[in-house]
Amino acid sequence: MKISTKGRYAVRVMIDLALNNTGEYIKVKQIAERQGISEKYLEQIIAILNKAGYVKSARGAQGGYRISGSPENYTVGMILRLTEGSLCPVACLEDEVNECERCDTCETLGVWQELNDAIDKVVDGVTIANLIERQMVREEAIDYSI
Repeated sequence: MKISTKGRYAVRVMIDLALNNTGEYIKVKQIAERQGISEKYLEQIIAILNKAGYVKSARGAQGGYRISGSPENYTVGMILRLTEGSLCPVACLEDEVNECERCDTCETLGVWQELNDAIDKVVDGVTIANLIERQMVREEAIDYSI
């Protein structure tokens, strides 16, 4: 499994919107400049986040985007599943009931299930708020080293 730029950028956008949340709407151009993402590509990503209700949008001169809820309410897993689809390492684990004809005799199924569980544990255990905390700690460490 490889996370695409769409998934990685969506997480970065959510962090950006949370960090810059003043209650005002933020223009795509501002986000794009801060994140180094083309405006056109960013608009596609934000449309996905907006449709899911993760961000709110407003049109007009004062329009733009802002995060809909608290950063604690959004996990990396939620955002990646929204943008990437399934995070399962193999197709047979994507459905609630494994309908693979070999699931009863597959020697590797346990490995794939453990990998899937580990992925879920990591991405579902990290929120946008956690990533903001990590960023602030890293920036503080950089400030002290100067």
